[in-house]
Amino acid sequence: MKMASVRNNVALSFVFVFLSFFVLLLRGTESAKPSHYSVPFNRTLFPPSFIFGAGSAAYQSEGAVNIDGRGLSIWDTFTKQHPEKITDRSNGDVAEDFYHRYRSDIQLMKEIGLDSFRFSISWSRIFPKGKGTVNYLGVSFYNNLINELLSNGIKPFVTLFHFDLPQALEDEYGGFLSPKIVGDFYEYADFCFKTFGDRVKHWATLNEPYGYSKNGYDTGSFPPGRCSNYVGNCTSGNSATEPYLVTHHFLLAHAAVVRLYKTKYQRYQKGEIGITLVTHWMEPKTNSPANRQAASRVLDFWLGWYADPITYGDYPKSMRSIVGNRLPKFTKAESEMLKGSYDFIGINYYTTQYVENAPLSSNVNRSYSSDAQASFSTSRNGFPVGTPTALSWLYIYPKGLHQLLLYVKHKYSDPPIYINENGVAQVNNASIPVKEAIKDGIRIRYYDAHLRYLLQAIKDGVKVKGYYAWSFFDDFEWDAGYTVRFGIIYVDFKNNLKRYMKYSAYWLKMFLLR
Repeated sequence: MKMASVRNNVALSFVFVFLSFFVLLLRGTESAKPSHYSVPFNRTLFPPSFIFGAGSAAYQSEGAVNIDGRGLSIWDTFTKQHPEKITDRSNGDVAEDFYHRYRSDIQLMKEIGLDSFRFSISWSRIFPKGKGTVNYLGVSFYNNLINELLSNGIKPFVTLFHFDLPQALEDEYGGFLSPKIVGDFYEYADFCFKTFGDRVKHWATLNEPYGYSKNGYDTGSFPPGRCSNYVGNCTSGNSATEPYLVTHHFLLAHAAVVRLYKTKYQRYQKGEIGITLVTHWMEPKTNSPANRQAASRVLDFWLGWYADPITYGDYPKSMRSIVGNRLPKFTKAESEMLKGSYDFIGINYYTTQYVENAPLSSNVNRSYSSDAQASFSTSRNGFPVGTPTALSWLYIYPKGLHQLLLYVKHKYSDPPIYINENGVAQVNNASIPVKEAIKDGIRIRYYDAHLRYLLQAIKDGVKVKGYYAWSFFDDFEWDAGYTVRFGIIYVDFKNNLKRYMKYSAYWLKMFLLR
């Protein structure tokens, strides 16, 4: 072995020992830790085929929004027309410029030892108008990205839709408010399977349709910014009906695309397809029957809204009972198409909240948010649910991941699962020098604890196939803009977008060494 390599390995070992000690100092006092908490912890404890990766999304990372024929997405329009709805009034015009820097970023992925990289395809980079004419410069970018990943031993995990609807389809017929979206999404997906499916073996149709439906059509904080005037500052919308209609079309589009892949491509491309859903874990604030029912009901309104139809062919009974005729109905054929429309379910988990029953009076204006008839909090009897972080909603509660996975196993017919997002943010403090900002001990603690509970879930029989940290690099975090940093790679937004490995990246590198 060359002397330089010896020195590098010794230095890296020192970093790992330091970071491991750092984790021990930072580790919280969870009342019920996994039984293996004191043993040496690395990837060898996980199944040999288990995938470790990190994630991103097109609008959050690519930049290059007006380059090489890309069409506008609703996020391009929204951030320009409503900058007040983005915390720092920013946008994704440049983001991390992944479009031009993907090769060097992939070298960082390889250095860390990632098995896989999860990214989304920008629909409007492939079809600038959402359909019709293909932009082959955009196709070339994704071909090059996929090939570069594979040549470095990294599996691509591709999401077809991650919030960035082509603006042309929003203008033409209202996007996901119209059933026309099902056919256009089908044609877009068909092109992607045909063009990239010889190399992409992991597909997700949608990422967090819950967030798109709720934030875009209930509160108006995401594009297209629709809501009732008694809910938020929107010029149009109906918070009592539109979120349900949008989700209905999401589910029909998902089912149609899964059937397409399974009947036309899967046999010879030999990949798998699923959907990525998000939820917090919900703890009843007290052990009263009403609060336990409220926690269960909220899980139906977040996760079951999608997981019930793709597993059983219909919405949860609790939603049917409360929402009534405002909740669209599936035909018998649609219900049959939805049942079992996945090879896996992706789960995005960040935190846990306390839930209390909050029945509505008859004269309250209805909205998606009020329909669950519950109130949320992050503390009980003066104690927070977990360690506070930079985001007011995100408290570190790793046990919630274990509870959620067992819940999904038992309620939804024991599906294969990928953890497609899991991470924690820190404040983007421009006054802190880079050498200090990369010291992200809270993120190391977060990953360490969640991976331990994830391993416990696997030992308890949950079919978890992979884990993707959110996110690979600091990025444009939707309505939070660049005010928070989720990445394991620090991006210097003030100095030519230079990349630096954070302490968490070094910790993950050592965790992944075989």
